[in-house]
Amino acid sequence: MIRLTRAGEYAIRAVLYLAAQPNGQISGRESVAEAQSIPVSFLSKILQRLSLAGIVRSYKGSAGGFRLARPAEEITLLDVLRAVEGPLAVNKCLLEPGLCHHQPICPVHPVWRDIQKTLESTLSQVSFAQLAAGLPTLPSN
Repeated sequence: MIRLTRAGEYAIRAVLYLAAQPNGQISGRESVAEAQSIPVSFLSKILQRLSLAGIVRSYKGSAGGFRLARPAEEITLLDVLRAVEGPLAVNKCLLEPGLCHHQPICPVHPVWRDIQKTLESTLSQVSFAQLAAGLPTLPSN
């Protein structure tokens, strides 16, 4: 079910911080944590998930840290939320077809599906380049 957890919020803030850095700059975990008021141990877990999803790249050593794995223009809010939160759904029936005993006759299911499509569409249209440059212009429906 879609609910922005603290992990999701922190992931967005961490990626936004990295997107705002000069191109290719590596930022230490402690720098990101301090700048975004995120506990370092929690941030480590978030950055690991983001790294596995190909959103950030980690560098080891004394000059190590993190940077975006691809251009900020190619990373969306949807990418980051899926990496940290898992699949997004406004209702559990959208995650697991057949779970709801009221399908296929449920009159609410098409509404949930439309809301789901709108949510994913909006999140996929907002890149971290837009966010780093200021408030994005959201698509009008």
